[in-house]
This record gives sequence, structure tokens and C-alpha cells, in this order.
Amino acid sequence: MLVDAHGRKIDYLRVSVTERCNFRCVYCMNEKPFVWVPHNNILSYEEMFLFIKQVIDGGVNKIRITGGEPLVRPDIDCFIKMIRDYKADVDIALTTNGYLLGDLAQQLSVAGLKRVNVSLDSLKRDVVYKMSKMDALERVLEGIDQAQRYFMRVKINTVPLRGVNDDEILDIFDYAKRRNIMVRFIEYMENNFADKYIKGLSSHEIQRIISAKYTFKEIEKNHTSPAQLFELQDGYIFGIIAPHRHDFCESCNRIRLTAEGFLIPCLYFDEALSIKEALRVGDMKKTDEILREVLKNKPKENRWREEGENEVSSRAFYQSGG
Repeated sequence: MLVDAHGRKIDYLRVSVTERCNFRCVYCMNEKPFVWVPHNNILSYEEMFLFIKQVIDGGVNKIRITGGEPLVRPDIDCFIKMIRDYKADVDIALTTNGYLLGDLAQQLSVAGLKRVNVSLDSLKRDVVYKMSKMDALERVLEGIDQAQRYFMRVKINTVPLRGVNDDEILDIFDYAKRRNIMVRFIEYMENNFADKYIKGLSSHEIQRIISAKYTFKEIEKNHTSPAQLFELQDGYIFGIIAPHRHDFCESCNRIRLTAEGFLIPCLYFDEALSIKEALRVGDMKKTDEILREVLKNKPKENRWREEGENEVSSRAFYQSGG
């Protein structure tokens, strides 16, 4: 069993298979030029899999594939199948911007992927372009349609920004509700790589907008889920991910592996240790020692808060997978 210094059981690994992305979203990598990390800097799937086997044997039962945009890395379905073949009951999920999902959904399903989260920040073509620098709406919506066809569970993630897409919260809510897809609104997390002029909406503001049309109540969430959950009178459930809440980190069960081999104990904190060299020589004893050090240093909580000025993270979320 993997346990951090605060007694939290760690059974969830997020794996960023690439920092590359075909979008340039204003809240993530707004001005990053389209450059590629040298291939030799990136862990191969086989190297990542060595570590994944190790943590599965240590009790990890949930793995989420992220990026950047994970679907831009070739043969991602082969990687998913490697994990599925090793332990069939591991919960494998994937987070994507949806642009390539329509083309790949069937083969990802065949490989063993069961769940997918798709980012959808607007239902307006011009707003999607403004937020992502891509004329992507049609392909993203097709990706969602194909996801519902091939996967057991689909969720939509939306980051509401003041004066950008905050007037679409109810439209996106209704779009998801009609399709019986859970939508989760995510508070913008301040970071150095985002457009410095954007401002997010708080959980309270999002709830207030939804309450203008719907009556809902907060319900008990899964202990390790990052989302507050709310239920409408007709049983539809939606979520809000609010990292600024004081209790957001209490049940954190996650660590992250980046494409370049860094183990990250917390999304906010910059501290990380590399297991790349150990993996490349097959020294699994060393990777275990580094993992234990990362768990020991995993902080009790992040530095985003509900009140007052929030510190701005220098973490590049496109490297750590958000």
C-alpha cells in the first residue's frame, strides 16, 4: 500500500504521456510556441509501463491518461492495452480536448478504455477559437458523440471565465443534461502560463447561475473525488471542482508522472523528482526509493484559497496533466 506522510492512501496515478497539444487554451498554455520536446527526453511507453506495473502492485487501482493532449501521441491505444492486459480490473480513464476523439474512439475502446473526460468550454464556434486558438467546435462535438457510442462513461469539463464564456454556463449545462453526461465546472487555477488577464468564476458564482433555472442540492461525494456533487430534482448530477476550498486536499489520493519522467506529488507545488534515469536502466529499487521520497514530501494542501489573493502556480499544467 502507498501512503503519504499525512496518512492518505495513494491509489490513483495520472500519467501525462506528452506535453504536446494541438490547442493553446488561454488558461493553460496560452503563448507557448508550437515546439516539440526532443524524443529522447520523453519516456517510452515501455518505460512508463515499468513504473505503472510497480505502482499497480503497490495498490494503485486507477490510472488516468493525460497530456498535453494525449491523443496526439501515436499508438496511445497500444499503451492502454498494455495496462489493461497487465491488470484487467484497473480503472483506466483519459482526459482529452476531444479534437481527435471522433477518429480514435473505437480503437481506444477496443484497447480497453472505459471512461473519458472531454473539455468543452463553449458551444460557440468563435468563443472556442478565442479560447483554444483552434476552429475546433464541430470536431469536439463529434468526439463527444463518438465517446457516448463507445465508452461506458463520459464527462464534460468546463472552465468558466469571466466575460469569455460565463454566459454559456446554462447552455453547456443543458447540452450535457440532454445527453445524460455529467458536466463538471472547474474553477480557473491561477498559473504563470495562462493569459494574465483572465479571471475565473468561483463555485458560489457558478451555483448561483445554475440556480436561476434549476433547483438542486449538494450530495455526498465520493471520498477521493475532487468535485463537489449536486443533484437536481429529476436526479441529474453535476459537479464543481473548486481547488480554492479549504477541504479540497483532505482526501487527495493522487500522484502524477510526466512524460519526461518526473513524479509530482501535488498539482500546485513545483517540487518533483525524476525517475527517468532509474527507469532507463531498469533499476526498480531506485524508482521505489524515489516514489517513497515523493510520497513523504507530498504536501498536506495546495496554496489556492477561497479568500484573499491566491498565489500563482509556476507549474505548467500541460506537463503535469492538470
